[in-house]
Amino acid sequence: MKTPLPDQIVYAEHASDIVATAAELIRGSRRFALITSLAIEGGAARETGSLALVDDRGVMTGYLSNGCIDKDIQHQALDALACGEKKVIRYGDGSRFVDLKLPCGGALTILIDPAPDTEALIAAHTAFQARIPATLTFTPPQDGNTLDRANYTFVYAPPFRLVLAGRGAIFRAMAQVGRSTGFEVAALSPDVDDLDALAEVTTLPAQHLTTPDTPVSLSTLDAHSAFLTLFHDHDWEPYLLKSALETPAHFIGSLGSRRTHAMRLETLRALGVDDAPLLRLRGPIGLVPSLRNASFIAVSAMAEIVETQPQIVRLTDM
Repeated sequence: MKTPLPDQIVYAEHASDIVATAAELIRGSRRFALITSLAIEGGAARETGSLALVDDRGVMTGYLSNGCIDKDIQHQALDALACGEKKVIRYGDGSRFVDLKLPCGGALTILIDPAPDTEALIAAHTAFQARIPATLTFTPPQDGNTLDRANYTFVYAPPFRLVLAGRGAIFRAMAQVGRSTGFEVAALSPDVDDLDALAEVTTLPAQHLTTPDTPVSLSTLDAHSAFLTLFHDHDWEPYLLKSALETPAHFIGSLGSRRTHAMRLETLRALGVDDAPLLRLRGPIGLVPSLRNASFIAVSAMAEIVETQPQIVRLTDM
């Protein structure tokens, strides 16, 4: 009789989470199968290049569907670990598993590798820790599968970072939404109570702002970051935004009305900021205008950030 699979699936999403788990298993000399989404036809819960793994105890980290086939993937990965051979499996339309349907339609093709390149995974983990993109290449077995290439190479961005400057309800709600979305969160505020309230949400050191009239270092901002000012008293914004616009931050935005934003731009021009950098400043933030609820504003702003966030890149070289 087969040993029943454990119920545990850790629904990690970002490649860095799966790679971090892989690095921990490698350091502990434990075996695992790495699962990669290689091809998608029609609808799918995850994008091409998404990762998951199943360790030697059957625990799955990551997911490739919305629950409809992950249990079978878990079983197939354990079987691959037992036999030591790679597998290419197609689910959905055209699959040999006629009893496993994809409710979203289409098809998903995955690679299960019971002996992945551990050096490449450690290098990817190191890259993520240094906040630089990581590249991984996957080679399916050439045993008659119908895939369109011998190798699949994907570039994965490091975890996205959300740096917030503000105070009050929207500031707190935005930090909560950012953390729930899986972003690294940093908070800057003149209000110590706000910073204390977010101590368990932020993942980077908090910064207490003491005066609005001096430049502020924003060294935490990089090309994989978003920066938002969330003040109703907009006097705190100019030097913060000026500093942010001098960084490679992917997204920079501010809370307020259209009239407030126009005044904000004029203030920044008076501080010597040229028009070209000002084109990077988004305002008012949020995909839904004129909201009056802090949580809704935070969700609306997060949706705008996610809309611009770079996805996994599949390289076209063979």
